[in-house]
Amino acid sequence: MSDIALTRRSANPLFILLTASTGCAMTVLDTNVVAIVLPTIARDFQASFAEIEWVISTYVLCFASLLLPAGAIADRFGRRRIFLIGIVSFAISSLMCGLATSAMALYLARALQGVSAAFLLAPALAIIGHTFHVEAERNRAWAIWGAMMGLTMVLAPIIGGVIAYALGWRWAFHINAPICGLLAAAAVLLVEESSDAAARRLDPAGIVSFTSAMFGLTWGLINGQAHGWASASALAGFIGGALALGIFIVAERSQQRPMLDLQLFSNPRFVGAVWAMFAYAAAAQVMASLLPLFLQNGLGRSALEAGFAMLPFALAMLLFPQVGRILGNRLSPRAILAIGLGLVGIGNASTAWGAQLGAWPVVMMGMLVLGSGGGLLNGETQKAIMSVVPRERAGMASGISTTSRFSGILLGFALLSGVLATAVRGRLVDPGCGASCAPTSSFADAVIAGDLPHAVAGLSGPARELAIEHARTAFSFGFSIALLTAAVFALISSFLVYRLMRSR
Repeated sequence: MSDIALTRRSANPLFILLTASTGCAMTVLDTNVVAIVLPTIARDFQASFAEIEWVISTYVLCFASLLLPAGAIADRFGRRRIFLIGIVSFAISSLMCGLATSAMALYLARALQGVSAAFLLAPALAIIGHTFHVEAERNRAWAIWGAMMGLTMVLAPIIGGVIAYALGWRWAFHINAPICGLLAAAAVLLVEESSDAAARRLDPAGIVSFTSAMFGLTWGLINGQAHGWASASALAGFIGGALALGIFIVAERSQQRPMLDLQLFSNPRFVGAVWAMFAYAAAAQVMASLLPLFLQNGLGRSALEAGFAMLPFALAMLLFPQVGRILGNRLSPRAILAIGLGLVGIGNASTAWGAQLGAWPVVMMGMLVLGSGGGLLNGETQKAIMSVVPRERAGMASGISTTSRFSGILLGFALLSGVLATAVRGRLVDPGCGASCAPTSSFADAVIAGDLPHAVAGLSGPARELAIEHARTAFSFGFSIALLTAAVFALISSFLVYRLMRSR
């Protein structure tokens, strides 16, 4: 057997599962907690919307780009060793985020945190797979893991709101350090070291070209909304990203054991399943980062109120994987994925309608439908991907699945944020809005970033109230356009997945 244990321990497998699952949960918790405190960060640093986007995007970019190589490194050099390195690095980078003195310092520290998250998640998943061998035990272990991840998604917005209200946004990062300390101690005491003597070699060309492609596309999307979609910086990002993607494809096709075996994509059912994962992440899971911005900047909720207001979305995301398992006894994976994406499209469109009307009950119902579709997909996408590949390719297929998920979050966040910002600017500089709207570039930039105090500085009385009302209406309008974009994408993806995953 290629998978060997280097030390033997008598720890209860359940404790190992909880340790590894906690490591995985931290990577998701950090993303969703930070989403709640983004408007507070914008006000503290008087940051532009592009800078606020990078706070999310640099983390997800590094995370998504390094998941596949992190898994290979863990298999080759020891899963517990790399897990511990990821924990320590995550703690250090979290402290750096909390101590940042500018938006640039924050998102550079977030890049290191994203690297650390990849080296935390990938070995944690490998540790679970190594610990549980019997199929029944493995299924139970992944069910517990899924429940912990779902519970994390429910609690993250509330935790973020409480931290912002009681301690300040910096503690959204500082809180990671003591948790990492306990997690490292548990890993040392409980987790056995293991490695894979037949682990695939690292693929430097693939790593660099894939990361460059994701960075180029993200750069283009973020700078497009900030400087214009035809600006030199945006076009440079799009062209550079496309060239890097071409280099990545050539590099992977020319290797005997590539990081990503492109032959898997010759199977239309595999393409459909992977696209379903990407579309789920880009149109549903990304809303964990975007909805808090709307709740605070569009509806005027505080960070604490926004955290609790996320519950309809988060609870549906937690509960509907169980509905998907029940439906799995009657429907094919193809049908469940198409239904899930259809619900995501309807949920996004309904929430967009509520945002346009400023009607909280409609927004809440839309979030519930959106979360329901996302929950169905969250439970079925991974299963669908793994069901259409040979067992010996399961490791690579799992890596592709995880990478497509976080690539979807990254590109979905950058694209939808760009649509949001462009629509808000268009509404705020509308000549027909009147002088009281203060349709200046600095006003629009501050509104988009969520820094209303800076936007209305110097105004008082009725003029201030009118400017705030107009700013929130414009932000809600822009958010509704972004949601409609996500709705169209989800509905088209539903049709494509249903067609691609036909039995052949």
